Amino acid sequence: MDREFTLEEASAAVDELRPVVERMVEHGRRLAEAQRAQRRLVTRIAGNGGDMQPSDLRELAETIQSEADSIGACAEEINAAGAQIKSLEEGLLDFPSRRDGELVLLCWKLGEDEIRYWHGADEGFAGRKPL
Repeated sequence: MDREFTLEEASAAVDELRPVVERMVEHGRRLAEAQRAQRRLVTRIAGNGGDMQPSDLRELAETIQSEADSIGACAEEINAAGAQIKSLEEGLLDFPSRRDGELVLLCWKLGEDEIRYWHGADEGFAGRKPL
């Protein structure tokens, strides 16, 4: 069973995980940027080869792998703390909790000062309600 958090425990976890989430989101941005550059390069090579060097593609592949590995390390740390990653791009985390005996998710997004929302276990971000 997943860990369940009180609001106080989830808030403490947010304080601890905020820099990890910031890194994860930044690595995600860099990964997406490198993937776009790789697609552009592959398209140019397929078109006419241009003045591309094999090292250009290799360097992008290495960057993509490095960023993916970094995202994985951040995700492991977040998961180990008991939080659930709901959006890599937005840095959205859920923390399983109980509200009136029902399983709910305390919801926090990078950029928010503290946990201010919750939603039912079967609802998503759109179902967020103020605490």
